[in-house]
Amino acid sequence: MIKVIHVEDDDDIRELVELSLKISGEFEVLSCASGIEAMSAVEAFKPDLLLLDVMMPNMNGVETLENIRSLEGYSKIPAIFVTARAGVDKNKELFEAGALGVIVKPFEVATLAKQILTIFDGIN
Repeated sequence: MIKVIHVEDDDDIRELVELSLKISGEFEVLSCASGIEAMSAVEAFKPDLLLLDVMMPNMNGVETLENIRSLEGYSKIPAIFVTARAGVDKNKELFEAGALGVIVKPFEVATLAKQILTIFDGIN
């Protein structure tokens, strides 16, 4: 099972993603409502992958990734960003920040787990 920390400030989206990934049987998911919450959970959960919303209050997805990667042992943790603001420039910015992939909102709940697996399997 792939251990994923999913960070999303919208409760409904967070629940849909968690349900979609758990139903697939491929993921163990820890859902966090903020980057701050994710930072405090990383050490105990030991994720294999981060799934990060881009636009969040207080600490956006890129800042969350940077902060988690500053922790010992997490400097290369893979991250997939989820964003409603997709486009060549935005995607380029996210890849430069260290994204393994970008998933555009709105996404298909039924195929989300497969999208994530395809991106994640590209590094293994």
